[in-house]
Amino acid sequence: MKKMIIALLVALSYQVSAQEFAEVDQSVMDLAYYPNGAHRAGFSKTADEKAALMPRIKVIYSRPLMKGRKIFGELVKYDQDWRFGANESTEITFYTNVKVGETVLAPGRYTLYCTPSENQWTLHVHPRLDGWGNYGYDTSKTLASVSAPTAKSEKTLEAFSIIFYEGSPGVAHLKAGWENTVVEFPIEIL
Repeated sequence: MKKMIIALLVALSYQVSAQEFAEVDQSVMDLAYYPNGAHRAGFSKTADEKAALMPRIKVIYSRPLMKGRKIFGELVKYDQDWRFGANESTEITFYTNVKVGETVLAPGRYTLYCTPSENQWTLHVHPRLDGWGNYGYDTSKTLASVSAPTAKSEKTLEAFSIIFYEGSPGVAHLKAGWENTVVEFPIEIL
């Protein structure tokens, strides 16, 4: 019995030491909330402050780097569907009803894809979750789309970035940028 317990402990210690942590990915995962600071809602001092900071939208995405490459038109091809980030498909969570383009979407988790063109991008909201890149993206299952014109950034953005801000009362703007291109997609909070 004693030998069996020792053998079991040795086997378990080998299993634990055999597990290796993954290397740090070059495209780190990040997230953006609307409203900004939503992750601090629990620290609010008043009910009104807490209500104002309650999350309405959250995006989880990986941030690819330029690393000296030409991005738009070369690495990310124009007029082709793109994963809107790197690695795992970019996910968006709506905590309330929203309107994207002309479509009302219920609270829930969705995936974002994008079709960039030189002067305009189209953002697509899709029901497929837990994917990699845009593999498995079926355009016929797109739930909502919204297009927006691109703008040039004077500052070069080394890492793909997403932020939210209030464009007007009740309208969040998902602002994305990389290289010298910036685009803003309006999302109406219902």
